[in-house]
Amino acid sequence: MTSQPNIFDRRLLTRRRTRAAATAPAHDFLLRHVSEDIADRLSLIPRTFPIGLNLGAHTGALSRQLRQLGKVGLLIDADASSTMLAHCEGPRLAADEEFLPFGPGTLDIVVSGLALQLVNDLPGVLVQVRQALKGDGLMIAALLGAGSLSELREAFLIAEAEIYGGTTPRVAPFADVRTLGGLLQRAGFALPVADVGTLAVTYPHPLALMAELKAMGAGNVLAERSRRPMTRRLLARAAEVYLERHGTSDGRVPATFEIVTLTAWAPDPSQPKPLRPGSARTRLADALGVPEGVPTPPKKEIP
Repeated sequence: MTSQPNIFDRRLLTRRRTRAAATAPAHDFLLRHVSEDIADRLSLIPRTFPIGLNLGAHTGALSRQLRQLGKVGLLIDADASSTMLAHCEGPRLAADEEFLPFGPGTLDIVVSGLALQLVNDLPGVLVQVRQALKGDGLMIAALLGAGSLSELREAFLIAEAEIYGGTTPRVAPFADVRTLGGLLQRAGFALPVADVGTLAVTYPHPLALMAELKAMGAGNVLAERSRRPMTRRLLARAAEVYLERHGTSDGRVPATFEIVTLTAWAPDPSQPKPLRPGSARTRLADALGVPEGVPTPPKKEIP
């Protein structure tokens, strides 16, 4: 048996999101962005889903988008913070993302917007989602990827090394797209797809970015975070480094959010299966319209 990893302080995360609930709707631009993207993806699938779950619902922005789309019947919002759930509409469930209170084969679709990157046991959560889905049920989840907030991470590492002679983690280490795609396969999903996109926004000052992250309830919740209080000196030096290395000509600073979207289906006999090796009936040469064994002439480069 292996123990569950303890990367994030989940209790602290819930407390911070509860405190941020009052202001969260004014700062959920990132959640609205991924909500529109997930709704666009779902609109291309020619079927409906009678029972769905929004796992880690936050302010309910994703559920509102999907209800307007009209492809999901009963959509349940689940979040660990009951105060955050107050912003949601329709059925609501206070539940931690790491422990799904659903029996096998009870859901037709599970969606999640920017919640699963902060669970301690993502492989275990994906297995729970796959088990809770009916055969040929769908999961679409958006997570922050490895490149997110790279500018802020760099600024704090440099500032802390200068002031204290060492560093502690202040921005969460998110997984990259290849790792997340592999987790879908390990969890037993069929037809897994992981793709990545980047959203870049700018702020008038690094402190404005930090204030917005706090208003989102997205502060540092790493279990191994420093217990040393944030000093004005460290904060000021991190802002200076941020401006020096990433400031734009108009005096603003960029913030990068890398978003990985996972799409996968619960296995079902009705799904298409890959052909057996050697079972093809058409030669590749015939499909390409070239003689077999004759290499294609290289293209000439124009000087």
